[in-house]
Amino acid sequence: MTSTPSGIPGTADDSAELLPIASGARTRAALRTLIRPDRGRALLGLGVLVGATAVGLLVQPLLGRIVDIVADGRPADALTLPVVLLLVVAVVQGVTTTLGLTQVARLGETVLARLREQFVERALQLPADRLERAGAGDLTARVTGDVARVAEAVRSALPEMARSVLAIVLTLGAMALLDVRFLLAALLAVPVQALTARWYVRRAVTVYADQRVANGAQQQQLLETIGGAATVRGHRLEEQHTEKSARRSRKAVELTMRSVHLVLGFYARLHIAEYIGLAAVLVTGFFLVRDGSVSIGTATAAALYFHSLFGPVNAALVLLDDAQSAAAGLARLVGVTDIEESAAQLPHQRTEAGAAVTVDAVSHAYGPGRTVLHEVSLVLRAGEHVALVGTSGAGKSTLARLVAGVQQPTGGTVSVAGGQEPTGGTVSVAGGHQPTGGKVSVAQSAPGPAGPSVVLVTQEVHVFTGTLAEDLRLARPDATDADLRTALATVYALEWAEALPEGLATVVGEGGHRLDPARAQQLALARLVLADPPVAVLDEATAEAGSAGARTLERSAEAALAGRTALVVAHRLTQAVAADRIVVLEAGRVVESGTHDELRTADGPYATLWRAWSGSRNAPRTR
Repeated sequence: MTSTPSGIPGTADDSAELLPIASGARTRAALRTLIRPDRGRALLGLGVLVGATAVGLLVQPLLGRIVDIVADGRPADALTLPVVLLLVVAVVQGVTTTLGLTQVARLGETVLARLREQFVERALQLPADRLERAGAGDLTARVTGDVARVAEAVRSALPEMARSVLAIVLTLGAMALLDVRFLLAALLAVPVQALTARWYVRRAVTVYADQRVANGAQQQQLLETIGGAATVRGHRLEEQHTEKSARRSRKAVELTMRSVHLVLGFYARLHIAEYIGLAAVLVTGFFLVRDGSVSIGTATAAALYFHSLFGPVNAALVLLDDAQSAAAGLARLVGVTDIEESAAQLPHQRTEAGAAVTVDAVSHAYGPGRTVLHEVSLVLRAGEHVALVGTSGAGKSTLARLVAGVQQPTGGTVSVAGGQEPTGGTVSVAGGHQPTGGKVSVAQSAPGPAGPSVVLVTQEVHVFTGTLAEDLRLARPDATDADLRTALATVYALEWAEALPEGLATVVGEGGHRLDPARAQQLALARLVLADPPVAVLDEATAEAGSAGARTLERSAEAALAGRTALVVAHRLTQAVAADRIVVLEAGRVVESGTHDELRTADGPYATLWRAWSGSRNAPRTR
């Protein structure tokens, strides 16, 4: 049901796999589905607009009547009735048009809000590796530029298009009532207009779709360059990245200029059609008046009718520009909402007796030749704290994300016991990043807590803009202030939280009170306590703290994990020392497993890591 965009040279890396774009048929079907709940409002708005347009069509015959009165030399008081009627028509048309456009606008905003909700919901569930293949720029362009383009069309183009189409249809009908020959004369402009519309649409679809992709690629390059500015400067890659940004910007500008030239050609052809139609109506009126078939007033009304079509026809055809651009953006949004849950939904499996998490022969690759885990098997007993240890690139974070359900394994299964659902557990991210992957398979065991089965706290913590209380309630919306204080106290954060200018009501995040990395991480751990999952995964959750705050943050993590099954990617080996068991990963494989003392005396990879780590630190030697 979806199609991927054709490649555009210079707009994306060859390895990029952009998010899908919905086909035209699928986009129309999605639009119908979005409108269906508000069919009543749509029909009401359409009906009122039809009435408003019909009333407005009385203007031309009334003006024609005035022309006939003047041409026949009648008394001035004969003009009173048509003039009064013109005023009544203006008032009625104004009121009904306002009511109709209001209903259409409300319909558009409702549909847009529904689409946004679906887009955000689906985007937050996308597997992390799928986003990595597409690049953040593609998703960013859709959630900003495409949404803005569709919103603009909904707020302006949709109401105007509805009114213009109704005006065209009803005006042509009114011309036929005057004399069908006026209608036939006016229709001489239609072939030129139709060919113009066809010429434009065939080119606009491709141009605007390519333009959206090029803008996404441009944003991706800017994100990569700015986000990795330190690395770019460190490796003296400024020139290469500047050239890449310039190349993608040139491609975006080139496509923008193509769209401008397209619009200019479109307007030129429309003016030709207007000239042909008006000339035909005037010539027809001349002959009909000369033959006595119609009065001068009727011929005047016909000419005025056709002239009044200039606005609606041009508006409808010009709005094709906005419609095509919005349609391209809508197709990109629907393409994301239509992405199916990964076919790799984990098979339903029963965990071993007494096990909270079972990892069975799990492998994972980020692409051909990029396998990072090789048939890893691991069992976490209920209440057990397991530390993952290994050198950089060993696969620790990948395994943690698989257990958390943020990503799907490419082979093997991950099962989590104690969840609410029999075939699909829930994953939350206390660190502030919403889940972006499939679901962890949940064994049919005793029901667990009402919250998520697994909560992941990562090294990268986001503090949402809002009050501290609102940020905490992301984990549990119904939490009372007392619950929030208890959670903060659990992770040793209540003292500084109450010392903030307005306590829990202090605005934090962007534009508010800035929290240092250690406090932001404590906030994430407090959210973990509020979510109260049976299983918690910490992926280097204390890595951002400096040496001074490391011990405090480790105490916070230890308190937050109390009573839970936990998998901890250990940034500092002091976390491994405190764990019930240590699992050592090397090149994506489990090479050791045991307690700190057992592994230290075994003189294997862990012992080597321990000696290297403790050699320059005053680390504890025993648990």
